[in-house]
Amino acid sequence: MLPLDPQADIGRRAWVACPNCDDRRGCGTCEQGRTCSEHWRYLLSNVGSLLHLQCRSCTHIWTHETHFGATRSPWERITSGFLRRP
Repeated sequence: MLPLDPQADIGRRAWVACPNCDDRRGCGTCEQGRTCSEHWRYLLSNVGSLLHLQCRSCTHIWTHETHFGATRSPWERITSGFLRRP
C-alpha cells in the first residue's frame, strides 16, 4: 500500500471509481451518480481534462481522462499516452 501523496488535500476531491478497489460498489448514493461523503478521491493535480487521482481507501494513484472542458493539445494527448479520437 502506498503512503498518502503529499499533494493530497481534502479540499480537492473528485468522485471517480477507483480502478483498483472499486470500493463504491454497492453504495446506493454512488450508484445514483450523486456525490457520496465516503467514496471520493483525492484530486492531486490536473492538466486540462486529465486528472491525477489517489484513492483514499487503497491509496492507488492513477490518471483519468474526463474529455470534459479545457482539453489538452493533440501533441500533449499523444505524448501522455492518449491518442486523438477521429
